[in-house]
Amino acid sequence: QVQLVESGGGLVQAGGSLRLSCAASGRTFSSGTMGWFRQGPGKEREFVAAIRWSGGSTFHADSVKGRFTISRDNAKNTVYLQMNSLKSEDTGVYYCAAGDFFGLLPTVREDHMTYWGKGTLVTVSS
Repeated sequence: QVQLVESGGGLVQAGGSLRLSCAASGRTFSSGTMGWFRQGPGKEREFVAAIRWSGGSTFHADSVKGRFTISRDNAKNTVYLQMNSLKSEDTGVYYCAAGDFFGLLPTVREDHMTYWGKGTLVTVSS
């Protein structure tokens, strides 16, 4: 049984940083795509960033480009999201997801992801 467990969320002031982790178990991911999505208060869930397990190619949403960085550690079966220069609009529940998606990363969507974590809450105070 595949499980994705997020950690690293919390309360931070605007301009601060957080690093989210997503540990995968039940399967060794060597291919496919891992992604981070988020859902702010009263908003729909949206794409944040994605990374290929093989090769490490990445793609970030325009709203976080230059501030957030997705990375992975294949040996640890873990994906990270380094979030810098946080803004109040970054507040929300952040979800990790995984899927056997091999299309262009800018086209990745929620329905391409098979496995989901339960989410970790990020609150940015202004």
